Amino acid sequence: MIRIELDEPALARTRIAISPLTELVCSLFLLRRQGETPWPYTSWAVRARKVLRTDPATAPLALYFRLHRSYPDFLDPVPEEPAPTFTDQLEQLRRTPAEVIDEQLAKYHPDGDLPADLLPFRDDRRAALDRLTTALAAYWDAAIAPHWPAMRAALDEEVLLRARALAAHGPDALLARLHDRIRWEPPFLTLVKEHDHTFAALDKRLLLVPLIFSRGALCCSTDHPDVVAVSYQSRGSVVLADSPAPATGDDRLAILVGRGRAAVLRALATPATTSSLATALGLAPSTISEHLSALLAAGVVHRRRVGRRVLYGLEPAGTALISLIGRDSGRTEFVS
Repeated sequence: MIRIELDEPALARTRIAISPLTELVCSLFLLRRQGETPWPYTSWAVRARKVLRTDPATAPLALYFRLHRSYPDFLDPVPEEPAPTFTDQLEQLRRTPAEVIDEQLAKYHPDGDLPADLLPFRDDRRAALDRLTTALAAYWDAAIAPHWPAMRAALDEEVLLRARALAAHGPDALLARLHDRIRWEPPFLTLVKEHDHTFAALDKRLLLVPLIFSRGALCCSTDHPDVVAVSYQSRGSVVLADSPAPATGDDRLAILVGRGRAAVLRALATPATTSSLATALGLAPSTISEHLSALLAAGVVHRRRVGRRVLYGLEPAGTALISLIGRDSGRTEFVS
C-alpha cells in the first residue's frame, strides 16, 4: 500500500493532466514484464519490441528496463501543462537543471553508489539527456505515434468526464470513484500496491494522470516540490488491439444480457458518450447506440445532456445488476 496524506490545500488544488511522456515510460514498463503481454496490448507489444530490438537509436532506453520500482522523477517529469505535446515534454526533460538531477540522485542513492545507467546523468548531464531524449523520440515515432490520435481522443474524453465530476461534486467524489485500486479515506489516498510506503503531501497540488498503458499499475511521483502526481488506468486501451477481447466462459452478466450489452453496462460505471464507448470498447458507434437503446428501454441506464454532449450513465438498477451478477466475471470485456 502507498498511503498519501492530503491536507485541504492539496485536495482543493486537485487537477487532471495528460502526459505523453509518462505513457511512453509506462509502455516500456509493460514491455519489461515476462511472458506474453496481455490483451489489448499483445499485438502492439510484438511490434514495439521489434522496434527496440532493431533500431539502434533506442538503445539508451534500456535503462528503463533496469530501473528499480522507485526511481528519480527527472526520468519521467511531472507535466508542466494540462495537455502538453510529446515534443514539449522532451524539451522539459532535455533542460532538466543539474541541481534537480543531483538532488534526486542523492535522495535515491544517499551512499553515492550510483547504478551504471545513472552515472552519465551526474558526470555529463547535457550529453546524457541529449542521448536519452533522442532515443525517446525514436521510440515514440515508431511505436506510439501511429496510435496517438486514437489514444489522445480516449484520454481527452477521460479528462472531460473526470473534470466534470470534479467541478460538479468536488475532489472527494472524484477520488472515491477514480479506480478500483485507489481508496479515498480522508485524509489518506491509498494506492493498492505490493510495497508499503506512507508520506505526507501537505500544501501541494494533487495531479491525476490517466494512462492508456498503465495496465492497472498505479504510479506516484513525489520528487516535485509543489506537486504530487498519481497515475491510473484510463479507459480506451482497446484502441491498441488488433482483435476483439478474448471470450470468457463464466461471464454471467453476458449470458443474461449478451456480451456487448454487458460490456456497455460495465463501461458505464463512469458516464460516457456514445463515441467514447465505441472507442473504449472497440465497437461501431451504431452497435453502441443499439445496445444503449435496449438498456434505456430496460431502465438500467439513463441519458443526460451536458452542453453539446449526451452522457449515458447507470441507473440504480444497472448498478445493482452489475453488483449482483457481473462484478467477478467477464473482466476482459473492458480494460479499466
